[in-house]
Amino acid sequence: MDLFRTVKSHYKLFGSVGITFLYQKRKKNSLINIKVPGFRQPIFLRNSTEDIPMFYLIFQAKDYDFDCDFKPKVILDCGAHIGLAAVFFANKFPDAKIFCVEPEKSNYELLVKNTGSYPNIKCIHSGVWSKTTNLKIIDAGLGNWGFITEETDYPDNDTIPAISIDEIMSRYNLSQIDICKINVEGTEKELFGNNYENWVPKTKLILIELHDRIKEGCSKSFFKALMNYKFSLSNRGPYLLTCILSTEAEPFNRIISAEEKQNIKYLV
Repeated sequence: MDLFRTVKSHYKLFGSVGITFLYQKRKKNSLINIKVPGFRQPIFLRNSTEDIPMFYLIFQAKDYDFDCDFKPKVILDCGAHIGLAAVFFANKFPDAKIFCVEPEKSNYELLVKNTGSYPNIKCIHSGVWSKTTNLKIIDAGLGNWGFITEETDYPDNDTIPAISIDEIMSRYNLSQIDICKINVEGTEKELFGNNYENWVPKTKLILIELHDRIKEGCSKSFFKALMNYKFSLSNRGPYLLTCILSTEAEPFNRIISAEEKQNIKYLV
């Protein structure tokens, strides 16, 4: 009965390709793909890895399917993983330029593969950070969606260059960021701890997953930085927050509950 429900739900979501997708999963192929109806190219996933639940979060649960009262022109995807969110955004907002930053090599290679037919997606093999520096990638045992980065003073063959959001804006001549998706396994502590004063007020909407369970102080850093600006906040799941900022950097004015206000005061 469970198999029947699974087959039925996949057919309802994806048509006949959903059934083929299930067959590939059961065959335990190392690399599988699915051509989601309405999307430009097949999406490639590593079977029996965290790619699979991430695919369902984005294309079944629609974690990034939200309405906004503006037409995004620039989307920055920090922690792009294998490009699932970028592909979703490219189809939802076809006129937007999307910049994807991913530090881990195997994830980056699949990111490039999954976004290859989208000329509006630019992939950057780097780790986002608050300044120009060198980073080492650490496997925290969380699977291929949970690599973390740490700053190091000594570059070698195993380090990668960091890139700041200010540097991305300068390099690609961006005057503003309409949507900034941040899922960087704890690096948000550094992003909002230093050198955020230029790019945050030029950002309309932030989609962020906070990782205090990985690195203590992420939420404190994020909310402390936002106290300088007007913003509204909503919850899109256990960890994902949507933050809409004012177009002007004015004094802080929350549009959230009294209980959440107390929590934020406690955090900062």
